[in-house]
Amino acid sequence: MKIIDHESIVAAKIAPLEAYEWVKEVLAQKPSLVLPPKVSMHTGEHIFYNVMPCILPNEDRMGVKIITRHPEKTSGPNLTSQILIYELSSGSLLAVLDGSYITAMRTGAVAAHSAYLFANQDFSSVGMLGLGVTAAATMEILSAIEPERDIKVNLLRYKHQAESFCSRFQSGANLHFCIYDTPEEVIRASEVIISCVTFMDHNFAEDNTYQPGCTVIPVHSMGFQNCDLFFDKVFVDDIAHVRDFKYFEKFKALSEVSAVLRGESMGREHPDQRILVYNVGLAIHDIYFANKMLDRVKQAEEKDFNGPLEKMWMK
Repeated sequence: MKIIDHESIVAAKIAPLEAYEWVKEVLAQKPSLVLPPKVSMHTGEHIFYNVMPCILPNEDRMGVKIITRHPEKTSGPNLTSQILIYELSSGSLLAVLDGSYITAMRTGAVAAHSAYLFANQDFSSVGMLGLGVTAAATMEILSAIEPERDIKVNLLRYKHQAESFCSRFQSGANLHFCIYDTPEEVIRASEVIISCVTFMDHNFAEDNTYQPGCTVIPVHSMGFQNCDLFFDKVFVDDIAHVRDFKYFEKFKALSEVSAVLRGESMGREHPDQRILVYNVGLAIHDIYFANKMLDRVKQAEEKDFNGPLEKMWMK
């Protein structure tokens, strides 16, 4: 069994366009994969433990991702994850990986993929709410897909994050940044709105703030409940994962992203449609990415992880 830590995963590097292609590959295969709904356990305010299993038959892999969010962690970010990879045909545990980098890259790639799949083809403005690691990965991938496309990037000011975000991407000649003080200003100025805010207990903006033709992509699904009621179309990564949403039964039109990729459902049909994309997060992406990284990580601690060697092991 391999134990692969955060530094080893980051050093192995996932290229932006590589992550984008991996996301598309997995989504196209989704009907043939085994994906139970995630289990989410909450033990306190803003504290949760999510367990996300799946099976990738074509890769001979079964995997489990565990995500924890705890504001009282003594070191590192509040939100962390680990990934376990098993060989499906034998049941052997192959690896335990830190999931932080994989999560950021697959989440950023999914958000960027949704932007290019559902926004108007000529979009030229993107609003970013929440400017942490996931937002950085999203912007890296989004700008790499079409490096010749000029994009006005509207940022929400929060502490010094917006200025740091601008500095991080200042070498991107196609990116032009503007910083706003309120979510309403960002939303009103943007054709694509991507939120990477990890917690929000109210809506970002009133209904009339959202311009015709906009595409909203809430990475963490919070802050847009009012949009559920009046947006023209809602797309999700997995319907089973959103059935408990408060306004699930009131979505005007609902379809999975993978169905659009397979040509079984229509995406954007009119330039004025307001579209909402809930990518709650699929373990199939995490396990697919993690499996790709197993061969790429050159230095990983190898350990035996043996269970009982006899059927009647209790003496």
